[in-house]
Amino acid sequence: MIRIMARLAAHAGCEEKLQAVLVELALASRSEAGCLGYELFHNQDAACEFVTVERWSDQAAADGHLATAHVARAIEQAGVLLAQPPLIHRFRQLV
Repeated sequence: MIRIMARLAAHAGCEEKLQAVLVELALASRSEAGCLGYELFHNQDAACEFVTVERWSDQAAADGHLATAHVARAIEQAGVLLAQPPLIHRFRQLV
């Protein structure tokens, strides 16, 4: 199993718009083959920060996710809303 965690920071005042983009992305991603979970969190201590936690059956499923139309759409829509590039980390579960 592959886990991917991403931290996304919105420009001040763009939090609601970024949240809408990320909710749409999460809902679409959950129906993909190989998606075992896709969660979206809003940092209650930093209003501009969101975190996604994705679980994929394998690397091929995670890679396939990046090639979907809904990911391309989210990247396009989120670009102007982000205060910095997303911080994305891939993890492999050990136990």
